[in-house]
Amino acid sequence: MKFQKALVHGKLVKRYKRFLADVMLDSGEVVVAHCTNSGSMKSCIEEGAEVYLSPADDPKRKTRFTWEMIKINHAWIGVNTTIPNVLVFEAVLNQQIPELAGYLNVKREVTFEDSRFDVFASNEKEDCFIEVKNVSMKEGRYARFPDAVTARGKKHLETLMRVKQNGMRAVMVYVIQRSDVDIFGSAADIDPEYAKTLIKALKCGVEIMPMRANVTPEGIELEHKLAYDLNA
Repeated sequence: MKFQKALVHGKLVKRYKRFLADVMLDSGEVVVAHCTNSGSMKSCIEEGAEVYLSPADDPKRKTRFTWEMIKINHAWIGVNTTIPNVLVFEAVLNQQIPELAGYLNVKREVTFEDSRFDVFASNEKEDCFIEVKNVSMKEGRYARFPDAVTARGKKHLETLMRVKQNGMRAVMVYVIQRSDVDIFGSAADIDPEYAKTLIKALKCGVEIMPMRANVTPEGIELEHKLAYDLNA
């Protein structure tokens, strides 16, 4: 996924009220940017760090920019939580993930029972529901999810188990928008219920695919699948 407009460079002043961030542009102007990430953003917040913003298309929007990425330890970390859905949808549509190739019909935002899933894919043999989560938290060499308690995330796992029980394919994709990790695990210390449910989902046949993304100011692309350890 390439950015359609050139991103705007600045430095993070502070993040506040979850969805807002003050950024000082290179010109010295301080602007308010929309932060799509509702989590704690643990391990990817550093005041004074370089950031990139995308200009808003809607002139009526209250904030002129969306916060896209931050540079920590010399590497860019994607913080826009809407990007992973686009990455996975395009990758499945264009047959770019071998494990999710071969689907003729690919849609976004499809409902099953009481949950709406990010991607639905089908062919003459099977239906597949895919849920996508953004991962930005790092602990050592591990990328971990979630960075805050997520009742909604737990609900998605429970519904994916029912998808599998109904004879369809159920896939949980974690898009890791940072390059300084090489294994995925759940953050049981932050949300033990989510961690337990993820292990249960795996045992029920829900597939887990942690995908690392390469984040640059020019664009964000899925790189490859990471190993995972749910017991660490």
